[in-house]
Amino acid sequence: MQDVTVIEDPAAAEASLDPMRTRLLAELAEPLSATMLAGRVGLARQKVNYHLRTLERHGLVELVEERRKGNVTERVLQATAASYVISPTALAAVQPDPSRSPDKLSARWLLALASKLVRDVGLLLTASTKARKRVATFAIDGEVRFASAADRAAFAEELGGAVSALVAKYHDESAAGGRTHRVVVAVHPSVDTAKNEES
Repeated sequence: MQDVTVIEDPAAAEASLDPMRTRLLAELAEPLSATMLAGRVGLARQKVNYHLRTLERHGLVELVEERRKGNVTERVLQATAASYVISPTALAAVQPDPSRSPDKLSARWLLALASKLVRDVGLLLTASTKARKRVATFAIDGEVRFASAADRAAFAEELGGAVSALVAKYHDESAAGGRTHRVVVAVHPSVDTAKNEES
């Protein structure tokens, strides 16, 4: 089971968004049969099987084992990941495009950029999983508390300058066999997710 995987196929995204299928995916963090799941989610085994076949067809659950119980073969399934992220590629023609309005101070532009990040890293992750290789990535996540809007603006300017200087120092357009890497730096107000979930 992967820690997180990206759903790129529109049909798989649609299948995963059904509330009952989402519940089944959560329950399938551990291997279970349709009979065991039916008891947990309060649904008839036949209906659970219907949902499981859909999830399996889209690669969201996988067979762990088959075992005989009398005249019946019981299938034990598990989710392919603990968490799923739906890639903007599932939205095809309406996926966010940061080049439409590149305003560095716009929250909507930041969201479009973050969507592109999810799409690109998702594609890299899918390809690297097939090739059984790791993706070379690096990220920093932290918080800073500004005393004023002026301090925030000064921080953004200084951070932009520092990143630009690093890019200029290490970027080598003529490097034979070199590989281009995307650099994304974002600053936004922190969100108290626990408070949002309570309200």
